[in-house]
Amino acid sequence: MEPIRREDSDDLFEAVVSQESVMRWLATGRADSRSAAEAMCDEHVAHWTRHGYGDFAVRDAATHAFLGRVGLRNRARYGVDLGFALHPRAQGRGVAGEAGRACLDLAFRRLSLPAVFGFVLPGNTASIAVLRRLGAQADGAVQSSGLHCLRYRFDPAATAAAEHVVDNGCADLQLVHAPGPGSPDDNAALRDGRSDPFGVNGLGLVWADKQHTLTAVSEGRPVASAGWLLRDMAFDGLPRRAVGLGGLLVHPAHRGKGIARTLISVAVEHARAAGAETMMLLCHPDLIPLCTQLGWSRLSVPVAVRQPDGPRISPLTTMIYDLAGLPHPTISVDLRGLPF
Repeated sequence: MEPIRREDSDDLFEAVVSQESVMRWLATGRADSRSAAEAMCDEHVAHWTRHGYGDFAVRDAATHAFLGRVGLRNRARYGVDLGFALHPRAQGRGVAGEAGRACLDLAFRRLSLPAVFGFVLPGNTASIAVLRRLGAQADGAVQSSGLHCLRYRFDPAATAAAEHVVDNGCADLQLVHAPGPGSPDDNAALRDGRSDPFGVNGLGLVWADKQHTLTAVSEGRPVASAGWLLRDMAFDGLPRRAVGLGGLLVHPAHRGKGIARTLISVAVEHARAAGAETMMLLCHPDLIPLCTQLGWSRLSVPVAVRQPDGPRISPLTTMIYDLAGLPHPTISVDLRGLPF
């Protein structure tokens, strides 16, 4: 199993996209063209770039024949989805189960995701059986890609560890989720001697402690971290259950590897699992392009923060990520507490 590349489009066409018996259970519902396979590969590559995880090309270990794709897909509205599409010759051999278990290992042991879902058409009994064997529990029904789908849910505690670990191109990196604001020693290591790595010292703000911390570890050492808190805030005067994300810091030696993208993506899933309706980030301007690529939007309304001497308007750029289909504020936001 290796991340799908643009060069896999011919194999994806032959094994999946051209197979009516496979495509009938996917969003399009019918076999498609080589250009469609190329577009799918482009989407897979872009997903890996945005999130640091995605779909894998599954090949026979002995012959290296392309068997199909299995992987983790981030659905902005619903969360992370475990999906698979295999050539008919690979079906009934346990390939989907073995590859799916490896993806769950990646999701829970390596990425510390709080949950993974499976979306399947009601008549797809074979896929439902695979999801159940992997430990999924029925979790209602949703409209996904315009189709009525059954939803299944995987939780870390109920999912056994995989026997085979996938190669996601960053095999040593592991994300660790822990309650609290994080280790002072880890924070010092990530600062790497910089007194103001976030560029906020001159603002004179008092900051809230984080309730949760996600730390990226490589070779036993922290290389990046981010924290968040859950709070009831006010959007245009109405209550909104929101997660404030902050403290995003990557060690200088590990920048440019996509670690920040993965941290943000996984933090969003923790916010979703906690019942948040919206996520917010008070960020340095340098982070705006990254957040925009990940689906965040920039707010143009004033954002009030609490301080020991009274309320203030935040001087930082505010980015927002919707989790529940709610409208963005058009008048003001009150964080109802210290900034994060």
